[in-house]
Amino acid sequence: MGKFNRQTRDNRQGVCENYFGENYFSCMKNYPRILVLGYSLGPVLILASHVGALIPFVTGLSWQAGLWIVFLYLIRMLGITGIYHRLIIHKSYQTPPLVKWIGSVIACSAGQMGPNWWKGHHIHGHHQSSDERGDSHSPHTPYTGLKGFLWSQGGWLLSRNFLPPMLPADVEADRVLRTIDRLHFVPLILLNLLSYQMGGLEFVGACCLSTVLLFHGVATVNSLAHLVGDQPFTTTDYSRNNGFVALLTLGEGWHNLHHAFQWSARHGFTIREGQLVPLIDPTYMFIRLLEKLGLASNIKVPSDTELLKAAQKFGFSSRA
Repeated sequence: MGKFNRQTRDNRQGVCENYFGENYFSCMKNYPRILVLGYSLGPVLILASHVGALIPFVTGLSWQAGLWIVFLYLIRMLGITGIYHRLIIHKSYQTPPLVKWIGSVIACSAGQMGPNWWKGHHIHGHHQSSDERGDSHSPHTPYTGLKGFLWSQGGWLLSRNFLPPMLPADVEADRVLRTIDRLHFVPLILLNLLSYQMGGLEFVGACCLSTVLLFHGVATVNSLAHLVGDQPFTTTDYSRNNGFVALLTLGEGWHNLHHAFQWSARHGFTIREGQLVPLIDPTYMFIRLLEKLGLASNIKVPSDTELLKAAQKFGFSSRA
């Protein structure tokens, strides 16, 4: 696997600066062809999973297959929320390298690309220009209304916005993570083969259905959590705390807090009647469990004073 490590001129501009739109194809040229080809398998596998999710209508679903759906959903969601998002991308806590590597393989089995692609999009294609031109999956730009919702829910993956503006130098420097990223499609393929060995087509259908539910569950953070919910903390975008999304994503739906404190390992906070109120955050519970097992340290959480200071006093007037 060749190393691709193009650093930015500063912390906000990547090799594909302003690549959304007419400059996309020049952006593509900055990536090795083999990398573009490997990344292109991601949407193909997700589309194939949508087709495979129809198998249970033919085979039916036993209670064992139902448990397989739930188990695969939960463990892979934790891989995305606890490992990809809060550990590798935002460095909200620290772990031994093996935790990152195993967690990334599990996250890859969700069919949602590798850690390098994920961080490249999330940091440079979302947080640095959230809900503005340059945000790769906002429901507010380049479209609004139903079209904006469908765009943020997954349509952007089939568009010119698919490639991240850049790949993060820190994750690229880890040879194991880089290899996992380049072979991101392998874990999902192997998971389907394992499912077949466990229970034939019924379990393959269960695996595909779980993958589809997981895909759209994660996507609600891009869509619903920027459209519906409350905004107790001051941010410069439309991020919202949404309880339904938090339920689907094991705590990621407390999205307004996340945008206010991107580095926080805990997202479950809100403000009610001027008082700080904790919210259920299963991903944070998972991180604390890792800490008890000696596998997590330096867990970052804002203080009560910081949270109250960031609380809005006069509503969300700047972006309403």
